[in-house]
Amino acid sequence: MATLRVLRAKVPGWLQRGPQVLLPARFCSRGSAGAGQQEPRPTVARQRDGIRSIILNNPKKRNALSLAMLKSLQRDILHEADSKDLKVIIISAEGPVFSSGHDLKELTEEKGRDYHAEVFQTCSEVMMLIRNHPVPVIAMVNGLATAAGCQLVASCDIAIASDKSSFATPGVNIGLFCSTPAVALGRAVPRKVALEMLFTGEPISAREALLHGLLSKVVPEEQLEQETMRIAEKIASLSRAVVSLGKATFYKQLPQDLQTAYFLTSQTMVDNLALPDGQEGIQAFVQKRKPIWSS
Repeated sequence: MATLRVLRAKVPGWLQRGPQVLLPARFCSRGSAGAGQQEPRPTVARQRDGIRSIILNNPKKRNALSLAMLKSLQRDILHEADSKDLKVIIISAEGPVFSSGHDLKELTEEKGRDYHAEVFQTCSEVMMLIRNHPVPVIAMVNGLATAAGCQLVASCDIAIASDKSSFATPGVNIGLFCSTPAVALGRAVPRKVALEMLFTGEPISAREALLHGLLSKVVPEEQLEQETMRIAEKIASLSRAVVSLGKATFYKQLPQDLQTAYFLTSQTMVDNLALPDGQEGIQAFVQKRKPIWSS
């Protein structure tokens, strides 16, 4: 959570102003277009029964991760991140393209180096925020995910895709190597698979993405939402404190050597047992009843 607080501190000031209210059972996030006028933000977010659904909502622009889209996504992920009412986040998209990556119109010479730096810095913060968020984040993909869109999928803890989806890092074809997408991609798939995608820009199918570890599961399009919700509802039925501790420790031990990894995780198991929900789960198992979680 310390890392999450650091990331939150880096969020632009306009995202931090105003009261932070608890999300109702259903909410729709919008932004002002002007006095007395409302227009949809680039993302739409709803929450119910511990599950927050964040939808990339600019299909006309292939859900490009413009600076506005990234900041909107960042705000929806950060909103009440520490609330016990939030158990899992699902990121999906409207239209036939999950995300085409960065908005290339924002990367022209006219925008300037400082603007370009802000785009990539904000994108990196969003990807790290997903990794360091206290609850699991699921990507629900139905369609094409390229460049930073592929990076977004690779950054999520779980990724479920329809069999019509495909994934690519095609920046090399337009003279802009996908260096930042390579960070998440290279940590999700074997090195030689990542480098083939990065060097050629050629797409891989959902089945190939599953084979190489970019995805958790591939299902027919008509089953995508049902299967994603099944997984989300299962996570939401569990102890938030236990899942949060487990997620943080999983990522912490990954880069460690074997001995250090076992030392860290052994300490975590002891900490887990000290949690109220750790003891409640054991007592419920012994007493052959359903556990009553504190969070």
